This record gives sequence, structure tokens and C-alpha cells, in this order.
Amino acid sequence: MMPEPIIETYELTKYYGNVKAVDHLNLTVYEGEIFGFLGPNGAGKTTTLLMLMGLTVPTSGTATVGGYDIIKESREVRRIAGMLPEGAGYYEDLTARQNLDYIGQLNDIPESEREKRIDELLEAVGLTKWANTKVEKFSRGMKQRLGIAEVLIKKPKIAFFDEPTIGLDPQGTKEVRDLMTQLNKEHGLTIFLSSHLLYEVQQTCHRVGIIRGGRLVAADTIENLSKNIAEKGRMVIEFKLTEIRSDLIRELEAINGVTHIKRGEDNRLYVYMESDRSREVSETITKHGSIILLMKPKEHSLEEIFLKYYEREA
Repeated sequence: MMPEPIIETYELTKYYGNVKAVDHLNLTVYEGEIFGFLGPNGAGKTTTLLMLMGLTVPTSGTATVGGYDIIKESREVRRIAGMLPEGAGYYEDLTARQNLDYIGQLNDIPESEREKRIDELLEAVGLTKWANTKVEKFSRGMKQRLGIAEVLIKKPKIAFFDEPTIGLDPQGTKEVRDLMTQLNKEHGLTIFLSSHLLYEVQQTCHRVGIIRGGRLVAADTIENLSKNIAEKGRMVIEFKLTEIRSDLIRELEAINGVTHIKRGEDNRLYVYMESDRSREVSETITKHGSIILLMKPKEHSLEEIFLKYYEREA
């Protein structure tokens, strides 16, 4: 059964003066997924998040979040959605528990519920041991985990995270990434992850949207984006053989449509083609007496996908 859309944008556009920050954005995010919103600084990611949270008004177009219109029903949007902005601030002279209690009060959570919810959240983000420690003593990674707990205190349906691992060391980055995955798997939290970090998005997200100059240039699973590149450009097939002779490589390079051959470790060949010539390549390999132990399309990394789509839009 196909999950329901939780975010839908319709020609969403935002100008700051004469500068177009977001350009006719049409995007769908589905309930229960981690969606990666990928682009360099200045691409329009943060502006999009602010509009989706009802914190800034679009110049034109609109969107719904959880079925609520971001312009006409912005309060309802903020009731069911939470956001961890880049560089979020905390009350450094208060403890983790006191910070969460204050945020709970701001969200009108009754005192009778707050204590239990705070205990659950501190456990969920791995800060129970430091519940009564002042935040000024926290590492940046611990502060980010506290920020995630603050987002979750009102039990949102969707969480927007804007560059949540920026400036963290490798351990802090892994902790935040693992926490996002855990919240999604165990609690079904929909996460909209805005980032310029390719590895983070590739490791965490179910689907990816690529934004350039305020325009959405692609949105799909990494697997489908990779296939789309292969269909519209060159294909790369990986072969593992029992042996590789130089005369075989020369004959493969002579096949019409094969652009070049790259030799890898462990008797692997990467055959680059303008169009699918895998049958001719396989027949040539067999004719030369080598046995094919493995044959599969080479998967593109998110970095390759990102650069390819940016080249197309340049």
C-alpha cells in the first residue's frame, strides 16, 4: 500500500527583493520516510523549510503539511511539525531537563505529562545520564541530541532537520545519524533532512531531492536516480572474469558503442558504453575463453548522481 503524502508543494516560490530563493518548487514527501533535501549552501534549502513550517510566507504558490495549508493554517502546521534549525541556540545556564521543561511549557504541555515525556525523550536521545547537567558543559553533538529532543517534545508527525550534523566530529555525526534512523524506524517519524553532506544523505535517506538555484532538478530514490543517469547517458557494466588478457580488452574496445574499458582489482572489468552492448560484450568475453563470474550494472554513488544532475542544469 502506497504511503500517504505528508508534504505537497505547488509552484512554491520565494523572492527576497529581486533574488529568487525558491523557484516554482513542486515536491511530494510521503509519510514515514526520511527525505533528503540536497544542495549546496544558498540553493534554497533553508528558505524552503521556513516556508513549510509557516515561518515565512511564499511570494507565490503554496504547500500543505499534514493536510494543512502553510499560509491559511500555519498554526496547525507548527502544531504537528517541529524544526531543528542550523545553529540552534539553547539556554546554556539551564540543565537539559530544564531546557526541555521550558520548551514543554511553550508548547502548552500539562505539567502532569511533561515529566514523563521528558524522561522518555532523554532516554531516547541518550542524555539520561546528563539530565541535570548544565548545557554549557555539553559537547556540540550532545547539544544537537538535546535539540532533537526539543523538537520531539510535542510529538510531531514530521520533523525538519536543517544541517543537523554540521560542525560535529565523526562520533557526534554518527550518533545524530543513528538517532534519526532509530526515530524513523521505531516511531514512524517522518523526517525532512536538509543537508549538503552527500554521505550523510546517502546513509540515511529513503529518497532524495536535489535543489539547484532554488529549482528542484530531481527527486527519487538513489537507485532510480542512478538508473536514470544510465538511461540518459553512458552505462557502466561491471564484469568479474576468470582471466583477463590484453587481446580481450582490445577487442572489447573495438565494439561499436563501447567508449572505454577500465580494469579493476580481482579480475574485474568496467565496460563503459554509450548504449547497452552487454550482449556483444558477453559474447566476446566467452569467445576468448574466459568465464563470467559476475555481471551487473555499476551503481552510481550519490556524489556521481549529484554532479551529473548539476552538469545538466548548468
